Amino acid sequence: MAGRLLAIERGEPAPHFAVKTIDGERYTNESLKGKVVLIEFWATWCQYCKKDEPALESLTKEFEKDGLVVLAVDMGEPRRRVKKYLEASPRTCKIVLAEDTTLAAICEARTYPLYVLIDRDGNVAATQHGAAGEGALRRLLRNAGLGEEA
Repeated sequence: MAGRLLAIERGEPAPHFAVKTIDGERYTNESLKGKVVLIEFWATWCQYCKKDEPALESLTKEFEKDGLVVLAVDMGEPRRRVKKYLEASPRTCKIVLAEDTTLAAICEARTYPLYVLIDRDGNVAATQHGAAGEGALRRLLRNAGLGEEA
């Protein structure tokens, strides 16, 4: 069964959140207003998450100049384990631990990855349950106006 999002409907304002990245950066809905925010709920042991990492890295680099911010929320693993994973598999997106954000409370994930896309106005533009691959992630980003139209 896929993860379930709580109180999130496409087109409605995203729930208020605050995050602190593993590097100490802080973000809120307000500080990210005007940006396209892709939130990925993931875990280091998740093979499907690992499969999507190259596409996420590529898209992050491609659309960063257009205002894309990717917040990768690790769901419940110890900081030490996540840091060790990142030493072997570095990522350019913003890594957040579930304990350092209110975002985890909006998601009941049973499978990963789970994606939530927030548009420049702070509204939920789309969600994606399960591994997506580059094509599906590009289509997801189009919901917030990034990339070519289909």
